[in-house]
Amino acid sequence: MKECMDSDNLHRRLKKIAGQVAAVDRMIDEDVPCEDIIIQINAIKSAIQSVGQIVLEGHIKHCVRDGIQHGDADKTIAEFSEVIKQFSKL
Repeated sequence: MKECMDSDNLHRRLKKIAGQVAAVDRMIDEDVPCEDIIIQINAIKSAIQSVGQIVLEGHIKHCVRDGIQHGDADKTIAEFSEVIKQFSKL
């Protein structure tokens, strides 16, 4: 997987997301208004979606391309279809 994408970028993004989740947890304890918590949850959701897109793009550019060029194209396409199904659930 490391050859598929910029892992430093992904780690940085995931650490930021972890900080956002911790902040929401604190907001709950601090009795912050629900609307503010929802805004933060939406920001986390968007950030996770972005991380998923980066991983998916890396998968396409490396794994799918390599599977089609050097492997079984039909199998690669079928596996990629499953990946798309999983990604669309995010």
